[in-house]
Amino acid sequence: MLKRKQSSRVEAQPVTDFGPDESLSDNADILWINKPWVHSLLRICAIISVISVCMNTPKTFEHYPPLQYVTFALDTLLMFLYTAEMIAKMHIRGIVKGDSSYVKDRWCVFDGFMVFCLWVSLVLQVFEIAEIVDQMSPWGMLRIPRPLIMIRAFRIYFRFELPRTRITNILKRSGEQIWSVSIFLLFFLLLYGILGVQMFGTFTYHCVTDDTQPGNVTWNNLAIPDTHCSRELEEGYQCPPGFKCMDLEDLGLSRQELGYSGFNEIGTSIFTVYEAASQEGWVFLMYRAIDSFPRWRSYFYFITLIFFLAWLVKNVFIAVIIETFAEIRVQFQQMWGSRSSTTSTATTQMFHEDAAGGWQLVAVDVNKPQGRAPACLQKMMRSSVFHMFILSMVAVDVIVAASNYYKGENFKRQYDEFYLAEVAFTVLFDLEALLKIWCLGFTGYISSSLHKFELLLVIGTTLHIYPDLYHSQFTYFQVLRVVRLIKISPALEDFVYKIFGPGKKLGSLVVFTASLLIVMSAISLQMFCFVEELDRFTTFPRAFMSMFQILTQEGWVDVMDQTLNAVGHMWAPVVAIYFILYHLFATLILLSLFVAVILDNLELDEDLKKLKQLKQSEANADTKEKLPLRLRIFEKFPNRPQMVKISKLPSDFTVPKIRESFMKQFIDRQQQDTSCLLRRLPSASSSSCDHSKRSAIEENKYIDQKLRKSVFSIRARNLLEKETAINKILRACTRQRMLSGSFEGQPAKERSILSVQHHIRQERRSLRHGSNSQRISRGKSLETLTQDHSNTVRYRNAQREDSEIKMIQEKKEQAEMKRKVQEEELRENHPYFDKPLFIVGREHRFRNFCRVVVRARFNASKTDPVTGAVKNTKYHQLYDLLGLVTYLDWVMIIVTICSCISMMFESPFRRVMHAPTLQIAEYVFVIFMSIELNLKIMADGLFFTPTAVIRDFGGVMDIFIYLVSLIFLCWMPQNVPAKSGAQLLMVLRCLRPLRIFKLVPQMRKVVRELFSGFKEIFLVSILLLTLMLVFASFGVQLFAGKLAKCNDPHIISREDCHGIFRINVSVSKNLNLKLRPGEKKPGFWVPRVWANPRNFNFDNVGNAMLALFEVLSLKGWVEVRDVIIHRVGPIHGIYIHVFVFLGCMIGLTLFVGVVIANFNENKGTALLTVDQRRWEDLKSRLKIAQPLHLPPRPDNDGFRAKMYDITQHPFFKRTIAVLVLAQSVLLSVKWDAADPVTVPLATMSVVFTFIFVLEVTMKIIAMSPSGFWQSRRNRYDLLVTSLGVIWVILHFALLNAYTYMMGACVIVFRFFSICGKHVTLKMLLLTVVVSMYKSFFIIVGMFLLLLCYAFAGVVLFGTVKYGENINRHANFSSAGKAITVLFRIVTGEDWNKIMHDCMVQPPFCTPDNSTYWKTDCGNYAGALMYFCSFYVIIAYIMLNLLVAIIVENFSLFYSTEEDQLLSYNDLRHFQIIWNMVDDKREGVIPTFRVKFLLRLLRGRLEVDLDKDKLLFKHMCYEMERLHNGGDVTFHDVLSMLSYRSVDIRKSLQLEELLAREQLEYTIEEEVAKQTIRMWLKKCLKRIRAKQQQSCSIIHSLRESQQQELSRFLNPPSIETTQPSEDMNAVNQDNSAQPETSSQQQLLSPTLSDRSGYRQDSADAGKPQRKFGQWRLPSAPKPISHSVSSVNLPFGGRSTMKSVVCKMNPMSDAASCGSEVKKWWTRQLTVESDESGEDLLDI
Repeated sequence: MLKRKQSSRVEAQPVTDFGPDESLSDNADILWINKPWVHSLLRICAIISVISVCMNTPKTFEHYPPLQYVTFALDTLLMFLYTAEMIAKMHIRGIVKGDSSYVKDRWCVFDGFMVFCLWVSLVLQVFEIAEIVDQMSPWGMLRIPRPLIMIRAFRIYFRFELPRTRITNILKRSGEQIWSVSIFLLFFLLLYGILGVQMFGTFTYHCVTDDTQPGNVTWNNLAIPDTHCSRELEEGYQCPPGFKCMDLEDLGLSRQELGYSGFNEIGTSIFTVYEAASQEGWVFLMYRAIDSFPRWRSYFYFITLIFFLAWLVKNVFIAVIIETFAEIRVQFQQMWGSRSSTTSTATTQMFHEDAAGGWQLVAVDVNKPQGRAPACLQKMMRSSVFHMFILSMVAVDVIVAASNYYKGENFKRQYDEFYLAEVAFTVLFDLEALLKIWCLGFTGYISSSLHKFELLLVIGTTLHIYPDLYHSQFTYFQVLRVVRLIKISPALEDFVYKIFGPGKKLGSLVVFTASLLIVMSAISLQMFCFVEELDRFTTFPRAFMSMFQILTQEGWVDVMDQTLNAVGHMWAPVVAIYFILYHLFATLILLSLFVAVILDNLELDEDLKKLKQLKQSEANADTKEKLPLRLRIFEKFPNRPQMVKISKLPSDFTVPKIRESFMKQFIDRQQQDTSCLLRRLPSASSSSCDHSKRSAIEENKYIDQKLRKSVFSIRARNLLEKETAINKILRACTRQRMLSGSFEGQPAKERSILSVQHHIRQERRSLRHGSNSQRISRGKSLETLTQDHSNTVRYRNAQREDSEIKMIQEKKEQAEMKRKVQEEELRENHPYFDKPLFIVGREHRFRNFCRVVVRARFNASKTDPVTGAVKNTKYHQLYDLLGLVTYLDWVMIIVTICSCISMMFESPFRRVMHAPTLQIAEYVFVIFMSIELNLKIMADGLFFTPTAVIRDFGGVMDIFIYLVSLIFLCWMPQNVPAKSGAQLLMVLRCLRPLRIFKLVPQMRKVVRELFSGFKEIFLVSILLLTLMLVFASFGVQLFAGKLAKCNDPHIISREDCHGIFRINVSVSKNLNLKLRPGEKKPGFWVPRVWANPRNFNFDNVGNAMLALFEVLSLKGWVEVRDVIIHRVGPIHGIYIHVFVFLGCMIGLTLFVGVVIANFNENKGTALLTVDQRRWEDLKSRLKIAQPLHLPPRPDNDGFRAKMYDITQHPFFKRTIAVLVLAQSVLLSVKWDAADPVTVPLATMSVVFTFIFVLEVTMKIIAMSPSGFWQSRRNRYDLLVTSLGVIWVILHFALLNAYTYMMGACVIVFRFFSICGKHVTLKMLLLTVVVSMYKSFFIIVGMFLLLLCYAFAGVVLFGTVKYGENINRHANFSSAGKAITVLFRIVTGEDWNKIMHDCMVQPPFCTPDNSTYWKTDCGNYAGALMYFCSFYVIIAYIMLNLLVAIIVENFSLFYSTEEDQLLSYNDLRHFQIIWNMVDDKREGVIPTFRVKFLLRLLRGRLEVDLDKDKLLFKHMCYEMERLHNGGDVTFHDVLSMLSYRSVDIRKSLQLEELLAREQLEYTIEEEVAKQTIRMWLKKCLKRIRAKQQQSCSIIHSLRESQQQELSRFLNPPSIETTQPSEDMNAVNQDNSAQPETSSQQQLLSPTLSDRSGYRQDSADAGKPQRKFGQWRLPSAPKPISHSVSSVNLPFGGRSTMKSVVCKMNPMSDAASCGSEVKKWWTRQLTVESDESGEDLLDI
């Protein structure tokens, strides 16, 4: 996840005040308004106003009549105070006029509105007291806004030490993200709402008695329990004899009586989908659908709904809150306080100056004796023995308190042994506190927070042992002693401090949650207190419990349904929206805030991450030099090397000669290493030592210790600390000026990020050639000097990191070498080493054959014989899947899957022992696994070989599964008694699917990720167990024996609880039928029994812990609350609410946070810094990016171009999206062939289909068919449109139910195209898809665990009798039904009730000792372990891994422009340029086209060849060497640009950084070599050209003179001229020059140069640059070689001599050599070349 960079603490930060402006101008007549005590009084009055409105209900006044007058008096007083404040502010500010007038200030308007509501409430109460208005009238809703006045009590804290714009931007971005995810959630709600309407429709068919009459449906006409049925005979549930399937709506029941959940129309369907997505009551909706419609339809719909909506989409909210909070908490770090280390609270650190002149922190012990106790007692108090004795006594006290239990009603509890033990422990701990106070003094004692807590416990427990207060609320102090045991484990103490130490954030969130609950409870109270037949909101306590119940999601649907039924059909939609919005905010945003706070507390500071990364790299480097113990056992035996007979004696071998100079370097090596280390450590500069020398230095401990103790190194460290502190102060000042906007000058043009990062790299390269201080002139400012020096310091720090990571790599290599040497020595000296079973030889043919069979795998990676690059085949994903494991493992995977499929057909009524067809798979599995294990043992050995089968837990599991299967196959027991060894063997046989974890490498990785974070999960479990133990002990002492009651509610005493009574039966939870006069609900007679509740009690700690564990899962706590309130007292309801709040808000969210943190740590993202995390996000984003599949616009302005402009216009796209939504609205009601409304809806859909056909046609015309086919979105639109056309034809031809179903499917398919038309939906959907892809193996692992538990459930609970939740839908009679039940348990839907049904014991069942399939009893211990372990592993760990994956992938969507290294605009620009270069749309381009692509880039990715020509060369060469000159892909170029656009020192991790720097160094060297080589060739070519030119001139002069002389002597009759071959060659060379220049011009096109290039006459002879390309000046006009072209006078010989001398090749060669020397000097100093003659065409 993306973490924002923390800013340093600056003393003078700007303060932004979002609270009210209370600094009013002083006025002579009004002074009290500015008094601080007035502001405090008004804040207290706000809280009093909330208390007053919470008491103002009819039922409260009915129970306590004086409260009506008390609230009236309070409201009157508050009204006068706030009215006076309002008038005073209006008088000072002005009402309308002025910039700060009353109506222009938002807080003043809010205060005025609150005063108006207070006046209205007061007037209404006057009318109610005068009985003019009825107290139960809806006029009471006018008090709804009054609870909002609580904002006045907390708005003073809306002050932040940050600029207002920064906070506004953060809140704006957070709101936008939450709004976007809400739209995403609404999209899925609408999608599943439409699917629900079309797949199901109404749930109104029920089984009723045959004599049911229309309009006279009562409870007695329904089946018990109420059962839905299907009108189709071949699907759904069919009513038993005596009942018939009827539509209750046709029988006269209203919508309110039928209930509001269902899929009748789109509104009700969305409401029902949201209920199901909350995982509350969804399974009962699925059971209703199973009874009414085909079974497959119900399973598909509801399971996918839970997976996508409840597990994926809703968890995106957690990702949003976590990422948003990550930024907010960094910005508000000063307000909350920074995290400190877990130092002891008993020590204080102070600054002291050391001997070297530096400053250091020294711990001062505040436990220094300050009391008057003798020295011996003080020494005893400080001893560890004393502390361990006290902690052991605390542990004994906890054990004694946990041993308490209920002994019966007549037992005297005040003076039993537990009371006496409590008195003894209380006296002991009182003496401990007195001793500490005596030794430390009272002031020194209470200075420690831990001592304050101990003193509080001492006072509370001393009061608790008073007989009248024993077993009262003071019991909390006794059970809280267990918290002191946290000091036993330092790891647990550190973990607790890490979570709860920075208590300001968590405490603020708890206060905010409590305030929200109070305000929402008061609003709901005033909204529903007047509603008759609704007792959930009659008083404030009941309203608070109802809103708290919605917060925990337990039974929140029941609260909403009861309220909807009470308010009536008219107001039901408004009430439903109110509860859904509150539930959405409370469960998705508020609980996510707790997860975000816990993750933030677990987050490391930025300064520690680099150090942690280095330590993690060192830990990951396998530095273990010893072999495993199973191999080192051979060292215990004497060496027995095998002798080899040789044919020659040692003297017969010739010894090669070795030079002394070669041996000398090994003799002087240690001295060279020492001097090298002395040069490297103080200066921290680059060393020339190689890796072997550094490793030798590491082994020389004496020199290392001597260097570390040197005074020079101490001074260097002090100097470095001072330099770092100065740089930190300067950076803080700079940041302060940036925040305050004090920078005046702004750059005229923003440089590209490529250029910026290139110059940063060049600055770092320059540090390699010398000290930076040598280049600093005296004219530089202090800030410039400091900046340059800080660069040197950073470079030295980077060098240290490089050396450290290289040392770690060397250690790893050395450890590997040592292990190999040890292994070779064992192989040479022990003949039985590496021999499977000590029998088969190491190189035996049979073993080699077994190795070939075991290790054979599919390998389809084809490499290019020229470049060596791996070719991407068409089906490379399938080939990668086939090559995932070996052929043998693939065979065993298939055999295991077939065996699991066979096990799914087993049941208590079709057992494998009595079914020969099922035994076939059992024999096949055992035979194949026997062959597999024999091959692997023969190839790799069993245990005492390096690659043995049993070398890890996976091998042990394989052998265990094989032995269990073999024993069961050989035994095959015919009779399996319950709770016997044979049944245990059958349960262990169910672990067979876990073999997949061992066979698939990715599944093993999932297991490692689960167990790698076991420590933190274990610590969280200990904390939760401690919390449960505290509340369980308290519950036992207060509620033991008090929860038992007679099952007849009319009987109070136990003596009267006898006989029988009639109990009513709950027929249905969905119907809301009212009893008619004289009618009774169905019921039967039962005996009266005095007993505890069925599922829980607090009679002992064990039962109390089980009850609280169920409550901790937020299941069944409402029942526990109601029982405690009803049977013990209303005040004790606080007990369960406090536990649920702590368990829900902190305990469960702590599990989520720890799992996410461990996942990030395993992935390596937990220790990433801000820049490194952004870099990882960028790489993930670039993997997703693809070339644009959009063809270019047609060149001409014809019809196709106009069509292109129309189809690409945003208005056209929005119109199409609106039309898609409009067509989807047609599915708001079910398309039924018998419904007359369906025909016009289908006709309108036909019209929409023709419109979409027109859209596709326009796009095909605009883009051409080939261009249209390039986009996957266009292909999908074409497919859906084609299906729509087919549907139109079939619809008008057939017009039946199937065509209507096809039409609805086409509309649903088109509805998915909305995601591609909306950017936010597309990115969020991409996040979900990527999360699914990455969590594939986690989901598979979850399913395998589900399968194992399902097989075990069939064996353990396959014949359990039906109970409260075990019924015909939910049972373990087969593996399929068991999987359904376990999937229900994963969502937490009444899992505890299913567990208690499986615990049924005699006499409530029929036992059978012969076979388990003949009994209907359960297994108490088995059910307890089975369900609790499954719920913890799946619900608490596996599901939270999905949350972690979504949080990790959400940062791809969340990153904004300021967080991204490459923004979406940059990527979009690159995609457009790529499309211009890749004209064939193949995704690859030749290497030479990369130059054109880089020249076309603009904006942040632009490369300016005037300044960054060298960068351009480096980038081009990097692409050339990537595939040895082959074609490069879209992602190759994009990856190169991404590396060049970031600061690799900050963004890359250590290993990747070293590899990248090595690559860039290589590229630099190769480019420099190529540049020099080409430059020298150019110089030589120019020299040769001059030589040839001079020679041709001399030759032409000689010939001309000879011709003149011959003509003078022998004048010819006809004059002819024949050029020589040399002259023709020169002419050909000269004629080829303009052609070459023209070709060069055509090879470097630019966007802005569509016409020819013309050179100005003023620039002749100078190097020309044309849009990023350099050209040499054109050659001079050639000298004519004809006789007529040379006409020399008599003195022409001397003139030509001077010309020839000017073109002397020797002088030109010398000048070229000097130019080469100058150019090479400039290259070494990494300066840009500006001379025109040194420019190179690229």
